[in-house]
Amino acid sequence: MSVALDPSARPSATRLRLRTALMLGVLLLAALPLLNQLPETHALHVSDFLVSITGKWICYAILALSLDLAWGYAGILSLGHGAFFALGGYAMGMHLMRLIGPRGVYGHPVLPDFMVFLGYRELPWYWLGFDNFGFMLLMVFAIPGLLAFVLGYLAFRSRITGVYLSIITQAMTYALMLAFFRNDMGLGGNNGFTDFKELLGMPLNTGAARSALFYASLAALVGSYMICVRLTRSKYGRVLTAIRDAESRVRFLGYDVTQHKLFVFVLSAMLAGLAGALYVPQVGIINPGEFSPGNSIEAVVWVAVGGRGTLVGAVIGAFTVNGLKTWLTSTAPDLWLFALGGLFVAVTLFLPRGLIGLVKGRGK
Repeated sequence: MSVALDPSARPSATRLRLRTALMLGVLLLAALPLLNQLPETHALHVSDFLVSITGKWICYAILALSLDLAWGYAGILSLGHGAFFALGGYAMGMHLMRLIGPRGVYGHPVLPDFMVFLGYRELPWYWLGFDNFGFMLLMVFAIPGLLAFVLGYLAFRSRITGVYLSIITQAMTYALMLAFFRNDMGLGGNNGFTDFKELLGMPLNTGAARSALFYASLAALVGSYMICVRLTRSKYGRVLTAIRDAESRVRFLGYDVTQHKLFVFVLSAMLAGLAGALYVPQVGIINPGEFSPGNSIEAVVWVAVGGRGTLVGAVIGAFTVNGLKTWLTSTAPDLWLFALGGLFVAVTLFLPRGLIGLVKGRGK
């Protein structure tokens, strides 16, 4: 049975180079908000835009990491991971909207401002509790996790795999997009949520808030990466890669394949929800467009470009592709989709192990 090589068996020189590069990368990212505080005339000053856009890329890197955990190690190609990302974002958005509007007896907002505008008389039941930060944080993980559990249980128990599972996940995110576009859902309709004011008592339109959210996202990325590394380098991770490479043989050996795949799929969805929650206060808006199947497909491209089944490759791919997107959409926006498709084809043909394969000297 073909099982992926244990990462501990990699040459120590390669591991050392990768670890050094990772630490330098984290330190470089951590320095950006500090460099932003320098006078604009200083040679090392970085703009507010660079800090903001990098904060978004960090959230995308968490999303790519979560997808690589499911696809790269368990063979679960999800074309709907953007749905988990968006659900986490909506949970954060609901909390931020509860902090806007008229105050009630205990000083808590009664209704979000868009509900006041639309003539709502009372808060829908599914909004209850979102004025509390702890409850919101729980929902950021619970809602995507529950959806992944239900979908994964039904699919994996029925032994649905491959392209059929991918189509199901894509249909899921498209159905959610259509549902969230409806105004009678009580979730902002096609406009979604925007015009956020504060988070944890801190105004969001300040440099201090931008830096705090940046560091929170960076800490979440490092923490998520460490969790994924710990999982994939364990015996459990080796079973996952065996399931990816020869699921029927692993099932024949007596392993509960459904349980293994379900656990990693739920964990992956929860990490994607965390990424969405950190993304929303940084961009200042969340709407049903985040459920677009195209967003989920882009995340697959990030992982493929960086290197599927490597974790660090997914992070590199997210930064690389989104950096290219930011540059190209500002210079030649009509060419972006062609460039994205061409990049995916080129990587598939010439770098099947992604950019990380070049670092390891195994790009071909």
